[in-house]
Amino acid sequence: MEQPGTPLRWWQTRGFVALATLIAIVPLLWPAIPPLVDLPGHMGRYRVQLTSTEQAPWLAEWFDFNWSLIGNLGIDLLIVPFAKLFGLELGVKLIVITIPALTVAGLLWIAREVHGRIPPTAMFALPLAYSYPFQFGFVNFALSMGLALCLFALWLRLGRLKKLRLRAAIFLPASCLLWLCHTFGWGVLGVLAFSAEMIRQHDARKDAGSGHWIESWFRAGLGCLPLALPMLLMVAWRSGDHVTGQTADWFNWQGKIAWVMMILRDRWQTWDIAATAVMYLILFKGLRDPAIEYSRNLALSALFLAAVFLVLPRIVFGSAYADMRLAPFMVAIALIAIRPRITMSARHASILAALGLAFFLARMAGTTVSYYLFAEDYETELAALDHLPVGARVVSFVGEDCHNDWMMTRLEHLPAIGLARKLTYTNDQWSMPGAQLLTSRYQIAGRFAHDSSQIVTAMWCPREWWKPIGYSVARFPREAFDYMWLIRTPPFNPRFATDLDRIWRSPTGASALFKVNRSRPVPKIGDEELWPAWFLELRRQRMAQMAPQPGATPTPAP
Repeated sequence: MEQPGTPLRWWQTRGFVALATLIAIVPLLWPAIPPLVDLPGHMGRYRVQLTSTEQAPWLAEWFDFNWSLIGNLGIDLLIVPFAKLFGLELGVKLIVITIPALTVAGLLWIAREVHGRIPPTAMFALPLAYSYPFQFGFVNFALSMGLALCLFALWLRLGRLKKLRLRAAIFLPASCLLWLCHTFGWGVLGVLAFSAEMIRQHDARKDAGSGHWIESWFRAGLGCLPLALPMLLMVAWRSGDHVTGQTADWFNWQGKIAWVMMILRDRWQTWDIAATAVMYLILFKGLRDPAIEYSRNLALSALFLAAVFLVLPRIVFGSAYADMRLAPFMVAIALIAIRPRITMSARHASILAALGLAFFLARMAGTTVSYYLFAEDYETELAALDHLPVGARVVSFVGEDCHNDWMMTRLEHLPAIGLARKLTYTNDQWSMPGAQLLTSRYQIAGRFAHDSSQIVTAMWCPREWWKPIGYSVARFPREAFDYMWLIRTPPFNPRFATDLDRIWRSPTGASALFKVNRSRPVPKIGDEELWPAWFLELRRQRMAQMAPQPGATPTPAP
């Protein structure tokens, strides 16, 4: 740690914190729609939420939207005033822009509160404002985490100033609002606050000559009671009859190892993994370099988060990738836990700060280019909407492969922009009662009513619910839809679409829009052309086993 009274370095000033926060939003300035995987799907839900029955009565035939108290309402609530002021798309963009800004500001503020000054190594954590969960479009989660980091910094500050009553008065409502944004942010704030309070209580008791860890643990729990009120909200949410969603896939070690390697996953695998390796190199340096050390406060917080990461299942209440979401924040807290010792020279600290800033700028530049390219993809594909009428019934198919490529196309939920802009039907909405405010009620669409019916592949993929493009084109119910929108799908047999007329095609030819021609018959396609041979043989064997054997006595009906 630096000696008290020494002048602030350039990376420790408020001006630098403000500049770093502004730099963090640069990648999101150009795209009209932030290119995050799930975000277009959420935008479709916001449009249903904001549109009255008088404006579009057909939406009530397709979807159920019911307000309820759930721990996943961050942008769903904020978009109400933002859409009135700025419109839906700009409103969403402005809210999403605040997420990396809050994350960067929160990390630097925490570092300042714990170390007294921002250490030069803290800048290596800042690129995690664009971590894999954010790229995936978990926007309510990401917003809650940015808020949780800032609230944790405030918790530390009020504890340092010994304003504990004021802290309790602030965090009693603040914890409820954070839970309302997303339960994950509230849970992480609780873990961080408890670990910090335990260190504070232990040091206070130690100075008084009674610094026992068990007593500190108990007192830390009492100190965190202002954060406990959302537990009642959680019970009320999860005890309803309408709630669905399982909690499953515990201790998937292969998946957890993958998540800690993919914390910066975006577009270029080598670039992203190299950047991740730099972060882990800094963490290793904190253990071996005699010039730097770990803060006990944040090191304990990082260890607590690591323990939660290890025991957290992949699926919680039906929401996937629960453990993956925690991985980058676990690493970020560990990175800002590192600080220089008094023995570190000013020149050494300046070099570390310059390297950290260069690393941050390089990642922001790469993300800016990546988002520009994704925005170009969005513009190309959304040209199809110019050929659709308002309120059209559209079944959409988005091409995917079975290999889980590093670069996600960000197109998986792009069809929902049709719902956002033209109030069309979209078959990519999630339909999980209790987890989302919107569910599908369009029964004639059958298996093509909701996510993941929009994902199609060239063949049947193992361990996936996705269907091949040929199957989806041949089997979607013509009576339920008037249009079919293909977005970069694999080729298929044209005979499966003889009753469809193409009315638009992308410049690359990979995407197209078709209209159902009801004057022509639906093609009759046999199962042998759509299902793999092994599946047909398995079905034949099962039917043979179920058939009554010759001479067998029929089982009487109950």
